[in-house]
Amino acid sequence: MEPMRKLCATLSLTVLLTGITGCSGSGGAVLPTAAVSASGPSAAGAPKDVATGLAVPWAIAFLPGGDALVTERDTARLLRVAGDGKVSELGTIEGVTPDGEGGLMGVAVKDQHVFLYYTAAEDNRIVRYRLSGDALSDRRVLVQGIPKGGIHNGGRLAFGPEGHLYASTGETGDRDLAQQRDSLAGKILRMTVDGAPAPGNPFGTLVYSYGHRNVQGLAWDDSDRLYASEFGANAYDEVNLIQPGANYGWPEVEGRGDDERFVNPILTWSTDEASPSGLAYAGGSLWVGALRGERLWQVPLGSDGAAGRPVAHLTDRYGRLRAVTTAPDGTVWVGTSNKDGRGSPREGDDRILSVPTS
Repeated sequence: MEPMRKLCATLSLTVLLTGITGCSGSGGAVLPTAAVSASGPSAAGAPKDVATGLAVPWAIAFLPGGDALVTERDTARLLRVAGDGKVSELGTIEGVTPDGEGGLMGVAVKDQHVFLYYTAAEDNRIVRYRLSGDALSDRRVLVQGIPKGGIHNGGRLAFGPEGHLYASTGETGDRDLAQQRDSLAGKILRMTVDGAPAPGNPFGTLVYSYGHRNVQGLAWDDSDRLYASEFGANAYDEVNLIQPGANYGWPEVEGRGDDERFVNPILTWSTDEASPSGLAYAGGSLWVGALRGERLWQVPLGSDGAAGRPVAHLTDRYGRLRAVTTAPDGTVWVGTSNKDGRGSPREGDDRILSVPTS
């Protein structure tokens, strides 16, 4: 890391507490960085366990009746978790080949269908099932050929307010793929429920935005603005406000670049404070799970979509936090990821927590 970037990372707390700004140039610091308080205005309430004894819960999506579907990355199991904590297994998903950061990852629900993102033997794929009771049927592969790797497989799925399915992909460690619009790697994709490019996509393909390293979270605010959380490399993790057709700069820029070719993030952290994964919106704030940072970040949003001062919750209490999803009751469900080979499992891990947001 060059000296200026080291200095910027070291000063991230100073920037916030003193109001100093600067550290511009390629990869320079951007906007508010990490706060260290474990509580603060609009602080999250006391968390409670919903389910324990899981293994790397990667994503959570709620069914219309209030139960949640949970993916386990390394076992390829799809679980059903009731509000009272009862866990049942719907099945082991066909074709999943767990490898490094790949496996069974994203899950989304629409009508009677369940959508899953997973790593297969040769690629990453998006598949659709029909869910009837606890039975999965009518398997259909919607997208295949998404590049896979031992790292940076993306994997988040979420339905946007207009009813189309969004998927995040990583660049698999091959940095150049992020800037290649004809590659599905290092992108946010947007599609119909049948896997076709959604009407109005900027390039007439599945690609919605590009120049991403490894997007791990997708969420919309009350004004239907799309945000994404993204792993940085050595200096800056990011939250981005996503615009169709926009280029977010990787690998030319990490963090803020102030380059007219690329869109600056609305927020960065130093990588030891975050490694941001799951992302949810509730109560006027984004809620971001931090893996390496081992905390839940609350990012208040302004009426214009700008990021306010972040506040850290649950710091060093539960270990690595990955899955973050807004529940029907307005709480946020958060999944730990301490059995992923990089954490230190605690008694009861991995677990899903319910965290009040007001």
